[in-house]
Amino acid sequence: MDTQNTSVRSHATSRNDGEIHPSRRTRATPRSGSGGVIHDNARHTTRFTVIGNHLAQHAELSLLAIGLAVHIQSLPAGSLVDIRTLAARFPEGKTRIAAALRELETHGYLRRSCERTSNGRVITRTVSCNQPGRSGATGRRESESQPTPRRPARREEKPPRRALPAVPQPAYPAPDLLRSAIEVLVGLRRGDPRLLLSGTDVEHLAPGVAAWLERELPPSAVHHALTVDLPAEPLHRPAALLAHRLAAQIPPMPRFSAPVARDVVRHPLRNCDACDRAFRAAEPGRCHDCRPEPPGAHPSG
Repeated sequence: MDTQNTSVRSHATSRNDGEIHPSRRTRATPRSGSGGVIHDNARHTTRFTVIGNHLAQHAELSLLAIGLAVHIQSLPAGSLVDIRTLAARFPEGKTRIAAALRELETHGYLRRSCERTSNGRVITRTVSCNQPGRSGATGRRESESQPTPRRPARREEKPPRRALPAVPQPAYPAPDLLRSAIEVLVGLRRGDPRLLLSGTDVEHLAPGVAAWLERELPPSAVHHALTVDLPAEPLHRPAALLAHRLAAQIPPMPRFSAPVARDVVRHPLRNCDACDRAFRAAEPGRCHDCRPEPPGAHPSG
């Protein structure tokens, strides 16, 4: 048994099943020969966050996602948790942080929704959940006090995915045009990792990009139109944003200009002075076959 050092000021310790007084420091040791971790615990009285083991020991979340969830839950209300802010705070980079946020959203630790403010600006509202899918304490006490038997917990089903907005269609969907459109869409993520699209999204958006390319726009111009002035917040549905831009900002078709017809000069018919055959020429004379060959036309053999 460890002995307490009386010369050191005692620290507050965390309670373990109500057996340890909060004024004492505890040191939990593993069984003999196990070689496991040793916990040297002291109770926090200020600046602490309660984290459930369902998060700290989650079997499906990555270590980055768990750490990011702990960081977000420790922040005060109103703190910015967009990808750009988190990437400036941590060294993992925008791509890995965006993937971790999607993990937390999939498992219910984050809820993100786009809202339009009174001045017309679109912002992303982020809600951090420390116990996903669980109701408040008041609601639990009320339900437990009722004599009705509990129903088996129903598995939470994800809501059906909303359909993407319609996009323009090209007049002539040539294979080469659609291939160029797909290359434009796949290349968007190189400039902004938030524009990582699924195969279904690319298949839906490709005709819209082809309609832009059909208007004699280079791929670089289409890329710029889809990526310029994006909101700083996380993009909850990037494919929907791109579909809206393709439909709302499509340029007009170039004006058709008919080719200028050349004036064809038709000379009058004349009779050849040598063979009397008819031919067209500006002046009377001989036809082409009866004209004398210029000197040197056929070199002597």
